[in-house]
Amino acid sequence: MRTLLVAAFMLLAVPVEAMAQGTAPPDVMKEVVLKDLAPTGRLRVAINFGNAVLAQRDEAGGPRGITPDLATELGRRLGVPVEFVPFEAAGKVFDAAKAGAVDIAFIAIEPMRAAEIEFSAPYVIIEGTYMVPPGSPLKEIADVDKPGIRIAVGLGSAYDLYLTRTIRNATIVRAATGGGHAMIELFVRDKLEVAAGVRQQLEVYAKDHPEVRIMAGHFQEIAQAMGTPKGRLAGASYLRAFVEDVKANGFVAEAIKRAGQAATIAPPAK
Repeated sequence: MRTLLVAAFMLLAVPVEAMAQGTAPPDVMKEVVLKDLAPTGRLRVAINFGNAVLAQRDEAGGPRGITPDLATELGRRLGVPVEFVPFEAAGKVFDAAKAGAVDIAFIAIEPMRAAEIEFSAPYVIIEGTYMVPPGSPLKEIADVDKPGIRIAVGLGSAYDLYLTRTIRNATIVRAATGGGHAMIELFVRDKLEVAAGVRQQLEVYAKDHPEVRIMAGHFQEIAQAMGTPKGRLAGASYLRAFVEDVKANGFVAEAIKRAGQAATIAPPAK
């Protein structure tokens, strides 16, 4: 019986992978995947404008960048229209996915989130690092976790969740919202010792503000992945195969280039 079950699973997995790579699947498998990923007949995709590495607004205010490109390609392969649902912070994306209000979330992998979201392997890796005043005595990443040090973070961000799990001595101070410059505004307003964030976003701010300095190194490698609400197993299997294909065939690299962003393509899933 076990052998028969394994064989059946392998037969099921093959068309899911073939479908994710853009080849025509059996109708029955397509129906199962679409029931998971497009239950309304449309692919409802959360776009987080709070992370400018992954998504930006075009001149008309619509989404452009790495994640909109991936979503559009996913919709093309599935043969369904894509509906972009905008958010300004990753925490809001997580809440929407948890509630089933979106079908696809582009969000960093975190243990707390994995309880509510079926994740693919990451498609890109970005760094979480620190920003400090130029005269700060804090020189190395490890210097930050000390008593009396206050770290500004965006509420519900990947680095908020990570630092909440790993910081032992410093104090985490959360902005009322996540995404964008919320943690920078908190850092400046309250004269905190450190701001935590995505390296690229901190560097953009530091370029025009000589009163801050970005630390070398990073405290976190943020694994950006695709996800779908928990329990959508056929859809999750499809997404995992899709992500591996778009990494391998150069689609992710081209999307990064088109967006004019800097991000590291994640290695193949093990």
